[in-house]
Amino acid sequence: MLSEANFEHILAKKYMRTEIMPHAFCPGCGLGIIERIILMAFEELGQEEWEHTVFVSGVGCSGWAPLYFRRDAAHTLHGRALAFATALKVSRPNLNVIVVMGDGDSMGIGGNHLIHAARRNINLTAIIATNMLYSLTGGQMAPTTPEGARTQTTPYGNIEPNFNLMELLKAAGATYLAKWTTYHFIQAKNSIKKAIEHKGFAAVEIVFQCPTFAGRYILGKPDPRDMMQWLKENSIPLSAAKNKSPEELKRKIVIGEYLHRTDRKEYTERLKELEEKARR
Repeated sequence: MLSEANFEHILAKKYMRTEIMPHAFCPGCGLGIIERIILMAFEELGQEEWEHTVFVSGVGCSGWAPLYFRRDAAHTLHGRALAFATALKVSRPNLNVIVVMGDGDSMGIGGNHLIHAARRNINLTAIIATNMLYSLTGGQMAPTTPEGARTQTTPYGNIEPNFNLMELLKAAGATYLAKWTTYHFIQAKNSIKKAIEHKGFAAVEIVFQCPTFAGRYILGKPDPRDMMQWLKENSIPLSAAKNKSPEELKRKIVIGEYLHRTDRKEYTERLKELEEKARR
């Protein structure tokens, strides 16, 4: 029987650029778990899906994640990952285009691109890794920083409300939405599989542990094991959250599959129809 260690070794050799290991992430960082979630999704989807996939990322800790995969990857400008991915998908609609973004690339500097990708319903899969602050540059406040939390730039507490990404994207026009944490490994893997197979704009948000900054500053839990336990204890299923007040949901992570629509036409299909119409 194949042991877990042997399986991990085979998975890494099959999908990752092991020649550039070890990776650049801090010990205990949840981005390694997110990488494994993505690779397990492709292991179940099959080799053909993997061979028709290209990754796009921007700047930040999460921007490094797909560069370790043995696939073509575009490491682009900060906040512009979705703009690059849109051009790629329009020019090569047969490809699976997966965009890996962090808090800033998606909701900060890249927020406008995120809204319009959802509005167009272009067939991209956005995997949005959020850790409640900006880690690569030292632990500054982000659009996902909880109200009242201390960071390097909010030493007396954050006075700004944090984004509800799922509701924002639902209003913007996305057609598949799910949110999990790195503790909810199997659920996140299943949602990424659904997102890749979905025809339209799909986003899976994964809240992950950052012991170096979020753990120390926001939670007072620098041990990644304690952070994982916190993710478990502070996650509430979407069905249960509907009966909770805003005060009860403060600093909670509402997890689940938020949306799965099939009634909107996908953007590149509409472009093709437009091209045929223009030729007539």
